[in-house]
Amino acid sequence: MARGTIRYWAAAKAAAGVHEEPYDAGTLAEALAAAAGRDGRDGEFRRVVGRSSFLVDGDPVGGRPHESVVLPEDGVVEVLPPFAGG
Repeated sequence: MARGTIRYWAAAKAAAGVHEEPYDAGTLAEALAAAAGRDGRDGEFRRVVGRSSFLVDGDPVGGRPHESVVLPEDGVVEVLPPFAGG
């Protein structure tokens, strides 16, 4: 298990109700499951996070299964929902 920070951006921040929170997990999947289980979180949080991209200490996770993404001690997970722009 590692401890670090999850940072939420845009719609993910709105769905989480916070800009950032700690994680205590071994993998990205475990950290996201724990975050989804926090009080007050509903289906909107899961929907937004399910469509989001992730950076772990600045490195893109890409299409890797979240179960295979090992989180570092004192790491930072960035949750980036889809953005629109032009």
